[in-house]
Amino acid sequence: MEILIVPALQDNYVFAIHEPGGDAVAVIDPAEAGPVIRAVERRGWRVTAIFNTHHHDDHIAGNLQIKSRYRCPVVGPLQDRARISELDIGVEDGGRYPLGAETVEVLGTPGHTRGHLSFYFPGAGAVFCGDTLFSLGCGRLFEGTPEQMWDSLCRLRALPAETLVYCAHEYTLANARFALAIEPGNPALKARVEAVRGQRDQGLPTIPTTIGLERATNPFLRADEPAVAEALHMAGAAPALVFGELRRRKDRF
Repeated sequence: MEILIVPALQDNYVFAIHEPGGDAVAVIDPAEAGPVIRAVERRGWRVTAIFNTHHHDDHIAGNLQIKSRYRCPVVGPLQDRARISELDIGVEDGGRYPLGAETVEVLGTPGHTRGHLSFYFPGAGAVFCGDTLFSLGCGRLFEGTPEQMWDSLCRLRALPAETLVYCAHEYTLANARFALAIEPGNPALKARVEAVRGQRDQGLPTIPTTIGLERATNPFLRADEPAVAEALHMAGAAPALVFGELRRRKDRF
């Protein structure tokens, strides 16, 4: 699958996924329609499906215009049918959706919102995780509990290490500052932050990352690592409690 990154709004990313040799084109979390339409039509593509990870406006505001232009369905969380007015096909954890020759697997990843989903494309080796997992970070807990979010992150963490992670915002540098405050002695993290700074200096996106890289450097995926718990003076505490304290500290950072 060919994956196109479309910057939108201030720091959003929208993703367009095209099946080489086929007609299937999915758009993930269209924050706005204009940049997406220009990007896909420049390549001669037509959108055949829209996927929403959750109901926040900066992930669905482009739905109506794109849906109207291409007459394509909107696929998203069944639990949020009342909050996504354009939703045509509601899906839930464990569901599957065909996209050309690919079968998209639906992962329930609540925490940021109660109905949040992630979409895993096993053939492409890619997961689109909205605002659950960020590069070096994770989403705020607007509607869920620390336990729910920790479980969601563990589900994503369990994907193959080489899985490409496409999150919906360019937050990596800001997240890096917090990560270094938690694990200043993590050599993998220090090397990654230098690479990220170079990417941003060149105006390049830091997305995609990989599950393996996040396991090694993202403190929110490392709440069960003794070094992270010790940094918070929580040695021996349950990982969900450590995660909750990480999230509280990040909220005030």
